Amino acid sequence: MKPNETLEAIPFDRDEKHAAYDPEYANRFWRVLLQADRVFKEFRSRFCGKCSPVHFFWGSFDLAVTRFSGRPAPAHPGGIPHLPDAITREAYSQEVSSLGFWPGNDQISTALFYSYAYPSPDGFAEAKVKPAGAYFHSQLREFVLPYDEVRRAESPDKAILEFAQSTYDAASTLAKWDRAALEEAKPSLHSSARSP
Repeated sequence: MKPNETLEAIPFDRDEKHAAYDPEYANRFWRVLLQADRVFKEFRSRFCGKCSPVHFFWGSFDLAVTRFSGRPAPAHPGGIPHLPDAITREAYSQEVSSLGFWPGNDQISTALFYSYAYPSPDGFAEAKVKPAGAYFHSQLREFVLPYDEVRRAESPDKAILEFAQSTYDAASTLAKWDRAALEEAKPSLHSSARSP
């Protein structure tokens, strides 16, 4: 009956404050989520290891997909505001590389695509990622690609996929994931041919 990941956790049956609804902006946000979902699913399809579905977090209103290394991670310290520590510790019980889209909030008003690793391997914040316009956000402690950069790109899909792949490459390489076992094998030209 009580929301998580919100600044004001008013029980749903008593919340009369959050009733505003702008149909135009709700529709615009929905369309952004549809397009991000489509591109995230393409990125997800390139991974053979454990991977979350593309899913929506209603508390922070972000869409995300997470790849798992298959190895246990150090216990997460918790302490994420408005999110129970038990949930956080379960979510980060394995090493992860996560990609998402977030519309921003009162503190950071820019919509952005993000990517982080838990645990964050040494050197991750200094990694070179693509495309131009992507950078490590010191306050969020993750790589970000502003939504406006994607909108201006010649190919928005390509910009998101470059960001997704380059941040995953940095996280998985620096953390020494078994990438050969986790990633899609590239089919050879002759793999489907049968000999007579």
